[in-house]
Amino acid sequence: MRALRRFTVRAKLPEPLAALSELVLNLRWSWHPETMDLFESVEPTVWRDCQHDPVRLLGEVSPARLEQLAHDPDFLGRLAAAAADLHSYLDTPGWYQSLEDAPKAIAYFSPEFGITETLPQYSGGLGILAGDHLKAASDLGVPIIGVGLLYRAGYFVQSLSADGWQQEHYPGLDPHGLALTQLRDAAGELVKVGIGVPGRTMWAHVWKAQVGRVPLLLLDTDLEDNASSDRGVTDRLYGGGSDHRLLQEMLLGIGGVRAVRAWCEVTGSAQPEVFHTNEGHAGFQGVERIREFVANGLGFDEALTLSRASTVFTTHTPVPAGIDRFPRDLVERHFGATNPDYAHLPQVPLTRILAFGAESDPQIFNMAHMGLRLAQRANGVSLLHGEVSRQMFNGLWAGFDAAEVPIGSITNGVHAPTWVSRPMRGLAERRAEPQMEPGEDMSPRDLSDEQLLGLRRGLREDLVTEVRRRVRISWQQRGASPAELGWVDDVFDPDVLTIGFARRVPSYKRLTLMLSDPERLKRLLLHPERPIQLVIAGKAHPADHGGKELVQQIVKFADGEGVRHRMVFLPDYDIGMARFLYGGCDVWLNNPLRPLEACGTSGMKSALNGGLNLSIRDGWWDEMFDGQNGWAIPTADGVTDPDRRDHLEATALYELIENSVVPRFYETPSPVRWVGMVRHTLATLGPKVLASRMLHDYVTQLYAPAGLSAREVSANGNAGARELATWRSRVYEAWPRVSVTHVEAGGIGDTPSLGATLNVRAVVALGSLNPSDVDVQAVYGKVDDSDEIHGGGIVSLQPEAGGDGEVFIGDVPLANTGSFGYSIRVLPHHRLLASDAELGLMAVLSNRTDGEAPPSW
Repeated sequence: MRALRRFTVRAKLPEPLAALSELVLNLRWSWHPETMDLFESVEPTVWRDCQHDPVRLLGEVSPARLEQLAHDPDFLGRLAAAAADLHSYLDTPGWYQSLEDAPKAIAYFSPEFGITETLPQYSGGLGILAGDHLKAASDLGVPIIGVGLLYRAGYFVQSLSADGWQQEHYPGLDPHGLALTQLRDAAGELVKVGIGVPGRTMWAHVWKAQVGRVPLLLLDTDLEDNASSDRGVTDRLYGGGSDHRLLQEMLLGIGGVRAVRAWCEVTGSAQPEVFHTNEGHAGFQGVERIREFVANGLGFDEALTLSRASTVFTTHTPVPAGIDRFPRDLVERHFGATNPDYAHLPQVPLTRILAFGAESDPQIFNMAHMGLRLAQRANGVSLLHGEVSRQMFNGLWAGFDAAEVPIGSITNGVHAPTWVSRPMRGLAERRAEPQMEPGEDMSPRDLSDEQLLGLRRGLREDLVTEVRRRVRISWQQRGASPAELGWVDDVFDPDVLTIGFARRVPSYKRLTLMLSDPERLKRLLLHPERPIQLVIAGKAHPADHGGKELVQQIVKFADGEGVRHRMVFLPDYDIGMARFLYGGCDVWLNNPLRPLEACGTSGMKSALNGGLNLSIRDGWWDEMFDGQNGWAIPTADGVTDPDRRDHLEATALYELIENSVVPRFYETPSPVRWVGMVRHTLATLGPKVLASRMLHDYVTQLYAPAGLSAREVSANGNAGARELATWRSRVYEAWPRVSVTHVEAGGIGDTPSLGATLNVRAVVALGSLNPSDVDVQAVYGKVDDSDEIHGGGIVSLQPEAGGDGEVFIGDVPLANTGSFGYSIRVLPHHRLLASDAELGLMAVLSNRTDGEAPPSW
């Protein structure tokens, strides 16, 4: 008989073992090997069978074994030491506590979090990055509150059919069987947060995962107060149609803010001063905060100003197809008169909300556009991605050069204590140090070449064992009998050059580029003296039929009897598998279609373990490749035929492997150059890819400035917010009448020469504005054949003394030889703006106004 309901019963711990519960419920164990050793010693066989999940361990270990441990002085001593170590970690001030005037708390919203495989609430890079963000924040003492959703079926578990087709299944997750606790109020009652949806209120419980010092709040709608349709809103990550996804994103943004408020009230914690939206999925948090301010008596524009000043938005996609876009009428329905949260607040008009997500298609609501409009500070996740983002969203700042679009960049990093393999841990102790300064040399100078090669071979051997185990399981799931699988014992060889490729499977990542010339690939795999072996993993989105076809192509090739001992596809790529891959692969392959990889952090994790990258110069590799830490696959930029481009880049890949990678790995009598590249990678690349460096950048470049802006606009009863909102409305109203009406220049004679100064005089019509409301700029530099200015400078012109306030003068240096040009423009200027480009307004000669943003938002 099928069970009516399933739940997890945890063991009742004897009093001497009470500290075990605290250790289990703080996910710091996921990056603390000594605590995991302690868990293993509880019952090694059960620990292995429950796949290293300490919650399951406590549910399956026998009471007799627990009683035995309760009287084991050695175990009790180790337990006390582990608990004391955790308390010391939690109580010792971190780097952040040494800062002055830093935000008291930061709320970090993300649709997914990859903390550990035992809490499967992630699908890929975005979630893993969010997990590393929280872990690094914990190490550094950054007071972040994570906010997400609790998906009762997670993402999906991947398996393969007999013919290699991806299959998905969604095992139900019991929150009581995870390392979670429910938020309760002072009376012990479960805390619920509700959000208004058409005609009703949808409720959610709040679960907490403790990630070191950082609480992660996860909202769950599967409770009896809800209608059956609402109970399923938090069923699957990235599942369902538009209506389902919109409800998820409303819950994440609006419900997430309310969960944070409840958490701070129950625990007495400081309310966040900064709100960080990790991708557009959580953009509605800005709408909710505006609603809060309006409900407390502020006008809409003042509320918008307060919310924007304290909001940071990070975009993770370099392609428009990666942005969540909803039908406008769907958003209208959910935020219109039938929404109980907004119907009673006419000061939050639907038209203003819709304007946040406006794009070129009037029937579409764009979540990334809303995220950018509701945040005063925004960033991409690598230098190249910042550049791509400025181009992709240039339309929101029309008239500005892409380089001036106010979207910066902070390159992602990875959490070393999570991703550095256990055998490398001794070398990585300083690397794992949360407060390590970027650029510090981490080369393992105390190891000889032979010792370093031996360590790397040991990691490769661990990978070979894991590959064989997983290949056997996968083939059995596909219908093979144990008697047919004797060949699995010969899969992979710990002395063969091992290349890894593992990631999500959208088309731009080009999973099958390596199959462009199957015969050449076979020759590389089966070379009699210098073979390679390939381990591949990755999930296609359940709705991505094309991605599934790519997986099937790889699987069918790898199934071939001639190559299956040298090339494998491992299904169900997750954190647990990834650790073996990053440690055991000698080379990490990445061949996306440039520049469509926003960052890509898997190669960073490989580098921390001494792996060398073989990658297209995209994402992080574009800025960190130095010629000695791996290889850059040449790109066929400008080739518009996709098949020809793939052919050219695949050929370059084969040639690099055959002529550069393989010879160095198998160099005799000793691979001196290979070891040198490994040492160089650990010494120079390792410090740059740390999540601690990333968090340092977020704090200094975004969180601290946003916190100061928030304090400035909220001081003295929100005086700054009122001032800026009033000024902004006045500027929008006046801007159509602002223009540069006349420009004249002199002072350089008939033969301009380098170093001379051009005296510029511009007449500017300001309408009802004052000179202090604007910055009149001379933009200068080299010009191309289309008279476009490139790579120059900017000089702010000043009002002419004794003039009428509409004449501005200044000096422009002739800073380069050859073709030179200048132009005059007017931008709105206010001390409380983060950038003069923030409003997207610009006036130039002849009364032309570019980039006039809709006054409604």
